[in-house]
Amino acid sequence: MVNRKGASTHTTRFNLRGRPLVVGEVLFDVMPDGNRILGGAPFNVAWHLQAFGLKPLLITRVGDDDAGDEVVAAMESWGMDCSGVQRDETLPTGRVEVELHGGEPTFHILPNQAWDRLDGHLAKRTAAGPDCSLMYHGSLIARDGTSRSALEVLKEATALPAIMDVNLRDPWWARGDVLDMIGGARWVKLNQDELAELAGAADLETAERFRVRHTLDAVIVTRGGRGAAVIEQERTREAAPPASIAVVDTVGAGDAFSAVYLLGLMKGWSTSATLERALEFAAAVCTRPGATTTDRRLYSDF
Repeated sequence: MVNRKGASTHTTRFNLRGRPLVVGEVLFDVMPDGNRILGGAPFNVAWHLQAFGLKPLLITRVGDDDAGDEVVAAMESWGMDCSGVQRDETLPTGRVEVELHGGEPTFHILPNQAWDRLDGHLAKRTAAGPDCSLMYHGSLIARDGTSRSALEVLKEATALPAIMDVNLRDPWWARGDVLDMIGGARWVKLNQDELAELAGAADLETAERFRVRHTLDAVIVTRGGRGAAVIEQERTREAAPPASIAVVDTVGAGDAFSAVYLLGLMKGWSTSATLERALEFAAAVCTRPGATTTDRRLYSDF
């Protein structure tokens, strides 16, 4: 809903004492040196949230193959709930080929993967039991109509407030579809290039108009070396990233940021504290190869 001044009428007071519900792709990032790293933005976010003690429920789909077995084994070893992992007898576990150019990743996402066939009714039954209070999902899950329908089933069944992470990966997105999904979210995170693509420019005034147009509680814009900004009704918060870090690669930095931002929402942190902590954790992830780690010292440091 929108009030007469065009501002969102959403309120930010609701119960976030339950678990986060994370919906979307899980896949293997294949690095230039041939190293395979388990990833996918929703998986990465869920992995971090588990380490931070939030016990997320990840709704995803993998193949009935060796790679799918690896996914389940990794989740079990990390203590994660595997009840939302569906197995597909036909399509393979997701795979993405990653190239690095000046430390920045480019992605070749293969078509017809198991995560494209998420079963909405099975996901609905799985999500009905746990006490979930907040949903996280990306935009990439909607590249196929089957998984997009499953996401809509989950949204309708749970009625949870949602934070959406925009991931525009050519050719797997359509402007109208992404904007429709944004309309069903409370918070939207995207980088400055994605904001320019969807709204016409990457400045903060454009971000505020974008927030009002889509009746969002907040637009969170990551800005690379300039840090990030959170645009809320009548206020904007900006923060710079930590100085002088030894960047190994930036794969997964955005997912690390998303995880801590979601953590801040659920813990009731101030916007400023959430933004600064999200940038600090994203920077720490950039000092390591890949998007996730089994080194619990990374999390205990925070």
